[in-house]
Parts: sequence; C-alpha cells; structure tokens
Amino acid sequence: MTTPIPTPPALPFIGNAASIDSEVPLNSFVLLARQYGEIVLLNLSGRKIVLASSYELLKEVSDEKRFHKYLHPNLEQVRNATGDGLFTAHVPEEKNWYTAHRILMPAFSTSSVLGMFDDMYDIVSQLVLKWERYGPNYPIDLSADFSRLTFDAIALCSMSYRLNSFYRDDLPPFVQSMGDFLFESGRRALRPGIVNTLMRGSANKYQEDMDTMLGLVNEILADRKAHPTEKKDLLTAMIEGRDPETGLGLSDDNIKRNLLTFLIAGHETTSGLLTFVIYYLLRSPDTMLKLREEIDTNIGDRPMKPTDLHKLPYLLAVLRETLRLAPTAPARTVAPLEDTTLKGGKYFVQKDQAITLNIYMIHRDPAVWGDDAEEFRPERMLDGKFEALPPNAWQPFGFGMRACIGRAFAWQEAQMALVAILQRFDFVMQDPSYTLHLRQTLTIKPKDFYVHAIPRAGKPRLLATPSNYLVVSHVNEGKGHTNQVDTATSGGTVPKQPLYVLYGSNTGSSESFAQRIATESAAHGFRASIGTLDSAAGRLSKDGPVIIVTASFEGQPADNAKQFVTWLTDLKDDVLKDITYAVFGCGNRDWVQTYQRIPTLIDQLLGERGAKRLVPRGEGDAGGSEFFEAFDDWSSGLWQELSRVYQTRNTDSAAGIKITTVDTGSSRASLLRQSDTAFGTVIENQFALPEDMTYRAGDYLAIIPVNPSQYVHRVIAYFGLSAEQEITMSVSGPTSLPVNKLISIFNLLSGYIELSQPATTKDLRILTELAKTEDTKAAIARLSSSYADEVVAKRLSVLDILELYSDFEMSFEAFLQLLPSMRVRQYSISSSPLWNPSHVTLTISVIQSSTIPGRKEPFYGVASTYLASLRPGDKVQMAVRPSNSAFHLPTDPSVPLTLFAAGSGIAPMRGFLQERAIQAESGREVGKSLLFFGCRKPEVDFLYANDDLKKWEELGVVDVRPAFSQLGDDCKHVQDRIWQDRQDLRKAYLEGAKFYLCGSSKVAASVKETLCSIIGEIRQVGPEEAAKVFEEIMNGRSATDVFE
Repeated sequence: MTTPIPTPPALPFIGNAASIDSEVPLNSFVLLARQYGEIVLLNLSGRKIVLASSYELLKEVSDEKRFHKYLHPNLEQVRNATGDGLFTAHVPEEKNWYTAHRILMPAFSTSSVLGMFDDMYDIVSQLVLKWERYGPNYPIDLSADFSRLTFDAIALCSMSYRLNSFYRDDLPPFVQSMGDFLFESGRRALRPGIVNTLMRGSANKYQEDMDTMLGLVNEILADRKAHPTEKKDLLTAMIEGRDPETGLGLSDDNIKRNLLTFLIAGHETTSGLLTFVIYYLLRSPDTMLKLREEIDTNIGDRPMKPTDLHKLPYLLAVLRETLRLAPTAPARTVAPLEDTTLKGGKYFVQKDQAITLNIYMIHRDPAVWGDDAEEFRPERMLDGKFEALPPNAWQPFGFGMRACIGRAFAWQEAQMALVAILQRFDFVMQDPSYTLHLRQTLTIKPKDFYVHAIPRAGKPRLLATPSNYLVVSHVNEGKGHTNQVDTATSGGTVPKQPLYVLYGSNTGSSESFAQRIATESAAHGFRASIGTLDSAAGRLSKDGPVIIVTASFEGQPADNAKQFVTWLTDLKDDVLKDITYAVFGCGNRDWVQTYQRIPTLIDQLLGERGAKRLVPRGEGDAGGSEFFEAFDDWSSGLWQELSRVYQTRNTDSAAGIKITTVDTGSSRASLLRQSDTAFGTVIENQFALPEDMTYRAGDYLAIIPVNPSQYVHRVIAYFGLSAEQEITMSVSGPTSLPVNKLISIFNLLSGYIELSQPATTKDLRILTELAKTEDTKAAIARLSSSYADEVVAKRLSVLDILELYSDFEMSFEAFLQLLPSMRVRQYSISSSPLWNPSHVTLTISVIQSSTIPGRKEPFYGVASTYLASLRPGDKVQMAVRPSNSAFHLPTDPSVPLTLFAAGSGIAPMRGFLQERAIQAESGREVGKSLLFFGCRKPEVDFLYANDDLKKWEELGVVDVRPAFSQLGDDCKHVQDRIWQDRQDLRKAYLEGAKFYLCGSSKVAASVKETLCSIIGEIRQVGPEEAAKVFEEIMNGRSATDVFE
C-alpha cells in the first residue's frame, strides 16, 4: 500500500501558488524541503507538481527508461520565444530536436570548443582591460560584467559576431530584455492563464522583450547570409549542416530558435557560475590562496594556453564545489512514462506527473555530502573523491540526452576567465558583511554583489569598507555604493606624513577605535588613510606607519580580515622589512583559549617577517571595565612614539571638526526620507524584512539605532542649540560623520554618534584640562582613580559628567570630537523562516534604569530603547547577518538538541524550536530537544512559557527545564539545573544530541564549568583533565553565541 505524498495547506483555486515566492521561487522550495523533507506535492493554480529533494529520489528518476524530461511551467513560457529549440522542445513529439541535436553535437565537442580558445581569450582580455581601466575604487557589479563576458563570448565563438558589450556603460538591450523576459516567464507560470491575459501592460512588455531578442537573432542570421565565411562555427553548422541519419537540414525558423536558445543558455549559466565562484572564494580566503598558488605555480604571469586547460586540479575542484552549492540551473523536471511508484512502492505517481528535482537541496543531502554539506570545501572534489561519488549525485548540467550540450564550452570559458582575473587582481567585497541573496530568472545568480578589483602590483590603495555595510547606507541615505576614501585632509595646512589605519571588525568596536586614530591623525601631523585589513592584503605601504586594530571571533579573523591573515601567514623570510607597524587587539578574556589570538598572530607574523614594531601590542578586554581605558593608554603611547619617530608636531586637538551654521531653525527642513531595500517595517511585534532578504534560524538581525530623544535634548540644552538648527561640517581626515552636507543638530545627535558610552580615561584627562575650578578637577581625578566603579559601573558618559559639573569650557565641536560613531547592534533572531520567510521576531531585554547612584539622569540602553519605542509601520534600517556556521540547526531534523539559555538568550532557541515544531507538524521525524532556561521568576521572565513552549512540549518537540534565581530553591541558575538533571544530559549526549548555548559570558563560563564537573564525576578525573575531555568530546557537537 502506498503512502500519500505530504501536501501543504492550500487555498481554493490557486492552491499553494500564493505561498511560492514570485521573485525567488527557489527560496520557497528550500523552505518546503526543510519543512516536509524529501518529497512534497504542490498545487500551483491547478497544476500538480511533486518536489523531490533527496539524492535517493534523484537517483531513481535519473532513468530515461522510466522518466522523460518534462517542461516545467517556466519553460513552457520560455517556449514563447525559443519554440522547438534544443532546450525547450517537446520530445519525442517535435522531431526538429533530433535533427538539431545530431547536427550541432559535433560543434560542441571538446576539440571544437578548444578551437574557440583564441576568440574566448579575446573577450576575457576585454573584461580584464575594463577592470584595469576603471581602477580599484570602482564597485564592480560582477553579475553584469560576467554577463557581458559570456554574452560576447558565445556570440563571437559560435556565431563569429561581435557584440562589443564592454564598449558601452549599460547592459546590451538583448541582455536587459532577456532578463526581463525570463523573470516574467517565471511569474506567468505561477499565475492562472486568465490573469496573464488580463495583465495587458505586462503582456505588451513581454512581447517587446521577445521582439528585441528575436531582432538580434534576425540581425545575426542576416549578417551571416550577407557575408558568408569559411569559418566552421556553430552558425555555419546550423545553416549548412545535414542530419547524418535523415539528410535533413534546419529551417530558418528552427535556426533562429536555436540561436536564441544558445544566446540565452550559453551566457546566463556561466556568468552565474563565475559570480558564485568569486563570492565563495572571498568567503574562504584559504581556498583563494590555494587556488592562486596553483595558478601562480603552473602558469605564472604568462597568458593561459590551450594546453593548460583541465590541468589545474584545484581550479576544477573549486568550479565543481561551486556548482554543487550553487547550481545555476537549480532544478530540472521529469515525468514518468507510465504510472509508477517511487522509493520501492512508497509513493504513487501518475503518468506525466511533473516531478521537479530540487538540485539545490539535493546537492546538500547529508547522505551524500556529509554533515558539512552547507560548507564550501573544494577538497571534497579532489584526489579521486569526485569520481567516487555515487552515480548522478552531482547534476548541475542536467542528465541524459537532454543534458546541457554546451558543457565543454562553459567549462573552458570558466577556467580561462578565472585564471586571467586571478593572475591580475585581488578582490575585496564592497560590503564585507554581504550575505548571499539570490536573483532568479531561468537561473540563479547572486543579487547586488559588488566587489573591488585591485591590481596585484603597484602602489597600495586602501578601501574603507565598513565592518557593517548598514553604516554606509545610513550615512549616505541610500545613495549608491560609495566606499572611496579621500586620503587628503581638508581645511588648514595639510599634513605631509602618510599614516595607514587598518581594521578587522564584525561588530564595529575595532572599526570605531581605528576611526578614532584616523580622526586624531591630523592633530598629530599625519595624513591618514583608513581601510579594512583585507584591502591591504599583499600591499602594505612602506611610506608611512601601518596601525592595525583588529579582533578575534572565536579565534578566527573578522570577515574583512580573513584574506589579510591568510596572506600574512603564507609569507616567508623578511619580506616586510620596510614596514613599520603597531597592533591593538580587541577580545574577551572569558574565551581563554582564543583570547587575542588574531591580534597576537598578526603582531607576531609581522615581526617575524622583518617589520619594525613601533610600540608593544595593545589589548582591550571587551568583557572588562577597562576596555576603552586600555585603548586610550595604548594610543597615547602610540602618538608619542609616532611623533618621535616621524618628527611631527601636534596641533589643536579639536581643530579637526569645523561647523558652519546654515539655517538657524526659523524654517523646518523636510525630515522625511524615502524607504529603500535597506529598510524593514514594524508589523505587530514583528519585522517585515527588506525585499529579497532571507535568514536561517540562529542568524542575527543587525539594527542601526538612534539615540534616545532624552539624550539628544540634553545635549541640545547643554550647548544652547536649537533642535532644528542646520549645519554643515568639515573634518580633517577620514570620518564617519556626515560632512559637507546639510544636517540638523537633532539628526546629527540622534543617528551618528554614541551619546551614552561611558567616558574613557582619555576623555577624563581632556575634561580635566577644560575644567575651570580646582574642585571640578579634583572630582574628575576621583572618577579616574576609581574608574571601573565610578564611571563604567554607573555608565557615566561625557554628557553625564558635563551636567554633573557645570564649569567646563567645552565647545560643541570638541564634544563631538570625543564621541565615537554610532555602532550597529546585532540581535539573535527568535523565529524560523519556516514560520514566515519574510518576517522575523526579536526577543530583547529593554535596558532602562533610573536608580543608579551617582547619576543625575536615568540610563537608557540605546538600541533596546529604540526598539521598544517602535510602532507598526515604522521603518528600521536593518540587515540579516549570518551567525557562526556551527550555530545553525543540523540538516537532519532527527538529531536531538540540548539547549542552554538565560534571559533573552532564549531568542535563537525559540527559532530552533519553532522550526522543529513546524517540521514535526508537517510529518517529519524530529529529535527531542532538552531546554535549560535561566529566569528570575515564572511570572516575570519565563518567556513563552504559557504559549509557544507549552504547545511545543505537548507536541513532544521539547522538554523545558527552567531555573528561577529568585524563588529560593536549589536550582537558582542554569548550571544548577544542569547539575541536578545531569543523568538526562548524559543520555542526550549518548543519543547524539548537538549542544547550543546563548547567553552572557558569565553564563557560558558557568555552564562549561558544570559540564566539566559532570565529566569529572563520570570519568573520575580532576578539573584540568575534565576540561581537556570536554574540548575533545564537544568538538563538532557544540556551538555558542555569547553576548554582553
């Protein structure tokens, strides 16, 4: 007896069509696979489609004796233009396919494609020349430029026709029309036919796009007939070729349909592949280094030759692994030739029932690719592993007689393009925090993915790509891509001595410190440039000191420092002997094993490679009370040494900022701004994400907050300003302030600087100099002597101190000079995309305290107060940021979970449990979760106890083990409950559970200590040995997300 195929809830008439993302249907297919598993039956406006997402099903249907290619509704729409071309012909009904296939197969043989080498290299060279001409500060739209490359290549190599796409700024009309045509074809496939008929505007545009594409095809064919050539290219084969079996040739109409097919398929897939390759290489600097070494060793600086093709094994592995994770044709559809069953009789499918193979998810099946299937690891394709894969496990080019005829062409083109560009350029992401978003037409490509191409030889050029691109969007209010940094200072005498400030930062702390150095540089006689560490990989400057501020993230470099660390690690001998440098590291001592690992490594390697250290490496503990003080002390010594070594002179410390009043506030300037894709919307305790933004359970939502209005009005009142007063600013050196533009005082104070950050020890020294009375100087001295207790613990900001003591002579400019720029805040998302792929929820603690002794005014947490004040309809600038790759659910939902959380640390755990609950409700086998949750009292902060957690317990998804610190029982904290229930914990471990923790560093340390105690009890060993065992047995089975 067969089992019904799982089916999602459907609406009358349209079925499941409304639940499929019309922009990127693949996103919906991914979520359906995660929710329902390997198979699900969809009703798309009356059309039934079986979605298959496992290797077992792929293997079974890759049998041309039982299944044939079936044109998915998308391809049926594409037929409006391509007709009975090779890709969209109905076989066996349309006999033209057989004739064209036999005639054209020889034109795409490996030897024929090798004969196209020179023409291909011609087009690749045009791409390289363009990037060299535009320079390293130009943001390259990779998808667009690779489309130009592949479009021109297919036209020249197969049709001997030059399209010259690199000699125009916009995309060729064919490419633009093709993109619109394919996108609309996908949308038409999801609509009922009558709706397409009624949408006259869309229908007219659709026809115009087809006319544009067919117009080029007619032009190419007419040109060839008017100017015959002896060149035996693809077009010659179409015109003159005869079927070896029937002796028939191709009609003009079929030639045009196939020309259009090749122009579409021949460039769309390869351009996507190349774009994905660069994305994954930039996300994996070690892989980039290995690939570059292979190219440099085997080819060097010379042009690639035909004999080099297929002889770079690591390059081939990179291409194969890219197509595994990002098959540019992410699905194909088949149908049974007769009524049949799948999986040994489990599922019944009728004759001609469409079965869409979700190649994107099948290429992630852990049964074939392992538990790290989501990771980019080309090594899995090396040393015979690719050849040893199960049959048909890797299918980016389709299957059988309907597989891609142009595979050899694409493979050669991709190798040539990558070798040429990696020989000549280093690449840096325009946005280091870019998260992969897809654009889907007939194929998939990265959306809005921009890079800088930096020549590998020549003078260093730094690119100040921020640690979080939201900052750029905020400052520039959505105005395009602009990361170019003017290294010259403005106003007054321009300092002559260059200074290079580099940072590695994910959350913004290191970047903020780097910005302070750059901002202060002019006052010390230096001309600063600021950029990411990655922007300086391979090109450290010799004409000025290099100052590095960077952090470790679980022992790994920041996202915008990975390439630099990889490059530096690979250097030999004393190649940096002409470099002068200093390093300051940010970290958290609670992570003993990895504290300051990356700053220490960079400092050590620079010294070992001959660079001259200016001052000893500085370090700041973000979890301690002297984080900012440590930086101030280190930077003070740095400036003294820099001035001594480079013989510079100090100037007025506040001279860097100059303000001109433009409008006294008599008229109100318009404060409304248009929303763009960086803005999400508040909807009843949820956020609707910006368009095309996706997430996974466990990811972060990054928010740019604004200061509480109470703080802003306090500053305005203190300096006697008007909230509506408008100013422009000019600044000496690089800055994150909105310079040379009109801005109101209120907006400046609200959105660009941190008003509540505790005053640093350097701030206190400056305030002492500005105090007019000895009493105030003495008061500031007392704050300095008890800095941790009197300033940090009480959260005393510069503003707080100014208000406590009223006799300072401080200008507004000097006040701004002291304050750091506004930081992005990251919060763990507390929902799952299976609940709603375009909405997220947050679970936060709102920080407001009016009872801190020694404070004159209440303290408000900047971001939490901002979020708490939001109302439905408010726009919030946000971005999804991926969490550590380990801090995501296992691909297999049957793997049990053990979760540790305290307070708002429940956020990602709720997302995990919500996803598991939805999977369970959809019929999937779900492993049991054990949740240890630390709270104060049941009625105070036992979050979700009476709704979600209760429902999920009843569903059998989770067993909740709370600990209440204010009830007076023995289990006050999470670690106490863990110890009490240690037998259950041991059982979960033996059953293969994966462990997750989210909470403060103190919670993390306490949980680890208790787990080590359990190990010590079981194994009868001491604490030190237990800690070693803990690291061994938890390797690959635990993930943490720690916040302060």
